[in-house]
Amino acid sequence: MRKTTETTLRLVFIPSLLALGLGQGAQADEPLQLDGALIEGREVGDPTAPSLAEKKEEFARIPGAASVIDAEDYKNGRSSNLQDALGLATGVFIQPRFGAEEARLSVRGSGLQRTFHGRGLLLMQDGAPVNLADGSFDFQSIEPLATDHIEVLRGANAWRYGAANLGGAINFVSPTGKSAAPLTLRAEGGSFDYQRVYAAFAQDFGAWDAFVSLNDYAQDGFRDHARQDNQRYFANLGGRLSERLSSRFYLTHVESDSDLPGNLSKAQLRDNPEQASAEATTGDYQRDFILNRLGNVSVLELNGGHSLELASYYSEKSLFHPIFQVLDIDYEDYGLRLSHKWHNDAGWRWQGGLDLSHGRSWDSRYLNEGGHSGEQRNELHQSARNLNLFGELEMPLAERWALLLGGAWQRQQREVDDRLRCNAFVGGFCLAQDESFAKTYSGRSGRIGLRHDLAEGVQLFSNLSQSYEPPTFSELSGGAIVTENDAQKANTLEAGMRWSRAPLAIDLAVYRSEIRDELIGYTDPTRPSSVITTNAERTIHQGIELGAAWTLGQFLLRGQYLLNDFRFDDDATYGDNRIAGVPRQFLKGEALWQRGDWYAGPTFEWVPSHYAVDHAESLYAEGYAIWGAKGGYRPSEGLGFFVEGRNLSDKTYIATTGVVANAHGQDAALFLPGDGRSLYAGLEWRM
Repeated sequence: MRKTTETTLRLVFIPSLLALGLGQGAQADEPLQLDGALIEGREVGDPTAPSLAEKKEEFARIPGAASVIDAEDYKNGRSSNLQDALGLATGVFIQPRFGAEEARLSVRGSGLQRTFHGRGLLLMQDGAPVNLADGSFDFQSIEPLATDHIEVLRGANAWRYGAANLGGAINFVSPTGKSAAPLTLRAEGGSFDYQRVYAAFAQDFGAWDAFVSLNDYAQDGFRDHARQDNQRYFANLGGRLSERLSSRFYLTHVESDSDLPGNLSKAQLRDNPEQASAEATTGDYQRDFILNRLGNVSVLELNGGHSLELASYYSEKSLFHPIFQVLDIDYEDYGLRLSHKWHNDAGWRWQGGLDLSHGRSWDSRYLNEGGHSGEQRNELHQSARNLNLFGELEMPLAERWALLLGGAWQRQQREVDDRLRCNAFVGGFCLAQDESFAKTYSGRSGRIGLRHDLAEGVQLFSNLSQSYEPPTFSELSGGAIVTENDAQKANTLEAGMRWSRAPLAIDLAVYRSEIRDELIGYTDPTRPSSVITTNAERTIHQGIELGAAWTLGQFLLRGQYLLNDFRFDDDATYGDNRIAGVPRQFLKGEALWQRGDWYAGPTFEWVPSHYAVDHAESLYAEGYAIWGAKGGYRPSEGLGFFVEGRNLSDKTYIATTGVVANAHGQDAALFLPGDGRSLYAGLEWRM
């Protein structure tokens, strides 16, 4: 890895030491007062690690679509990938490619063309980006079991983290030594040789605490050539350094090896959904990487409701990725976000700051000789630099009414230095082409929102916001066609309701986004691995996001419904056609009987109609309905267990698809089958 430890120290430790110095200097002033109470001489919470209850209270003030997921809600069954964790999250559409981590992850139509190496969302671990500096991210970096809760902020509601994209942000928050059980041991196993072993240790030292988790996961997969083998290790150490200053360090190590089975034609899928594509088998397609990440969050609390928060991180990743060529890429990313927060007893609230990040990659490309590197074909040195300024002010208007005003400005640079000037993306031959370029993107966006607390536990909200999203490197160069796409821009109108009065909880949002220069991806049907991205002049994304939970005595019904209406707007080629790749409707839920720590009940997933896999609307994926069941015993301490069956009718169905511009009505290798009938079981012991 081409890096220096000096950079690590400078970007992570030095800002924390600076905050420490500020905190020590501030102690000479009067004692700190928080919400009218002196904190001298009494125990207070750690602002670097807000609790689940604190986060739910904070998110309830957002005049827009935002929710917090308790990890306990999904740990009562198999907890393997992001679909297990986010499948019931309101507004989140996620479908794995082949039962593993890589998936189509989309909020409000973000990154629709991607079923791998995601884009269009800000993915975070403990408030620091998992995304690379160009905006792309890897799904394998997240461990659902090593999570206390998940923050889902759709659209402009993610500005508090400096995100100004269309989809918003998802933040996976780790347990701490204070929130987690002292010892957790868990083992899961089941169909397709699935096996997972997880151990976590937590210790509360008083002012400080520590948490460590270790996870080993493997499966052969439902399909041929779909073996997964991952190890993920997470640790955090933090607490109060003084009455004013708190700091927490985070450490991540991930080793992920994945065989890729490739796409199938519809005929192949119907004949044998377990088969891998011939191209994936002969080329031994894989996606293997090692990730190391170090982060810190430090909070300095000041008088008068003011506080400063500094989040910094450094990560390095090494990727080995044989597909139709071998990608051997080293990444180095680092950044920081400095935020100022303020609130008073009258209901005024402010938070704003700046976000800086820098990423470099050394992208070497070789002929793929059966999964091994052959002759080198290209060498790209890439650099991404980002500066984002953001701020939001909440103002009370009258009793039960609040107005929110926000603004953001960002400047992002993308540079590529093509060392060999040989574009071999299209195959084994060298196309003499210089892919070097340097491009700068600058944009402003604003937001205005209104919140009304109609009654206790009933809230109405609406907002009008803008978004601005430059392309990632894979949307600028490295394809069969080298492009320098413009940034994607959108105006979004959103309205909704939160209802949290027993026995019913509802999270509802209706939105419409009018988008300019949407980054639309599609593939050549003769080479489905090759993604080409262009700007669509005008598109519309609109829909309904509904999540609900209803408690009826000992029964709990919960789930989410999505209405996705994404289409071109008077496009020169596609007219008003629907944008391919996502079902128009999606429904997922479960109905559980609960008594004490016992639970049991059915689960279901339904796509009621077919949807296009090409923008010309000539080739379709069929809808489907699958069901399962789960049950178990989950006490807060001691031994628990679960048993879960999925797709119990053993239905052959299309879980997700690739996207092409025009399939001309001809079947093509664009389809990814869902897993067949499967059974999983697990044991967990918590002390």
